[in-house]
Amino acid sequence: MAVLAFVIGVLVVVVGLGVSIGLHEIGHLAPAKRFNVETSRYMIGLGPVLWSKKVGETEYGLKLLPIGGYISMAGMYAPVRQKTRIRGVLGTLVQDARDANHESLEGVDTSRAFFRLPVWKRIVIMLGGPFMNLLLALVLFTVLYSGIGLQQTTTTVAAVAECVVPAGTEAAECGTDDPASPAKAAGLLPGDTLVSIDGAQVATFAEASEIIQAHPDEELSVVVRRDGAEQELRLTPVLAEREIAGDDGEVTTQSVGFAGMTAQVARVQQPLWSGAQATGDSLVRVAGIIVQLPVRLWDTAVDLFTGQPRDADGPLSVVGVGRLAGEVAAAEAPILDRVGAMVGLLGSVNIALFVFNLIPLLPLDGGHVAIALWDGLKRAWAKLRGAPEPAPADATKFVPVALLVVVFMVAMGALLMAADLFNPITLGG
Repeated sequence: MAVLAFVIGVLVVVVGLGVSIGLHEIGHLAPAKRFNVETSRYMIGLGPVLWSKKVGETEYGLKLLPIGGYISMAGMYAPVRQKTRIRGVLGTLVQDARDANHESLEGVDTSRAFFRLPVWKRIVIMLGGPFMNLLLALVLFTVLYSGIGLQQTTTTVAAVAECVVPAGTEAAECGTDDPASPAKAAGLLPGDTLVSIDGAQVATFAEASEIIQAHPDEELSVVVRRDGAEQELRLTPVLAEREIAGDDGEVTTQSVGFAGMTAQVARVQQPLWSGAQATGDSLVRVAGIIVQLPVRLWDTAVDLFTGQPRDADGPLSVVGVGRLAGEVAAAEAPILDRVGAMVGLLGSVNIALFVFNLIPLLPLDGGHVAIALWDGLKRAWAKLRGAPEPAPADATKFVPVALLVVVFMVAMGALLMAADLFNPITLGG
């Protein structure tokens, strides 16, 4: 059964990744068609074509590997007539790119070419893909936080301690000399819902704990809801040493008021804006990983060859994401917990797609945006000087850089896949 659940988890991520890629490409395709750019292909996946159908001028299809996708637009690069002045291998690469670009424009209505569009329209088309991933991440995090909800302690009492056990002891049962816990002495019962303490309304168990800890050896009025009716109890917290977690996560031992009760844990739906906040937090975290990507990859390689545990917040390949999804699906946890974890995982994947595609290097979307901005600056400078409009920016000069980016991406993918197979990040960290 666990194996079947693992496979289902992997399939869910594969389908989710395919949907994310498909929406990314629709983000490019929709404005391209709106701006009348000739689009010949819309493909989800890489490798051999599994299915395709031509509708109008565009062939729509699915390919074998759900690890990418693309749309084919006419005239992605402006044609350049003169020969390149760059010598050597780099010059050959640039010239080959120019020749291939000329061949791709043969028989194409260049009035509908991408490079003919105003700068702002080119930017809209190229940012449309990442924007769809950001929008999908926002929807997924909103579903997770405001629909499914987060596991939180509630104001309902889960258990009441029989006695006060001295701090630092490992006693599992009360001794004859151990005093009854304040909660037990006050008459609190499992299932009671805390309404107010010392006259202050409490909406969370953390608020109740804060009041109790601040009033050792003081009698407090505690209003609880029991069997649908409210009743007042009298609670006197005792001074006891307890471990307290600070805002920085550091745990210290402090003398505080102690009652001896624990709270029930339940899923609590968060405010609607929580999804947007989670999206922003994820953006900051993923951007930090991308900025440090070379260092993170080096650490991953070292951990792979030394067998050291990997950083749980480090980069993953598709294999790693699928493996985590399988572990989530096979975990012994309530189904809603597993669904929530899968939704959060897919949201994080879409944030990663958004941030990575904004890197201003070809062939990524951010690279095309950078070329369009460069073209716009050239035109603005010429207009400012009263000079004729310059020729479109020559993007083929950056083909060597694009090739290096592709090589880096292939090498990165190979490294991360090897690490995810032989030194994986697991649910345990």
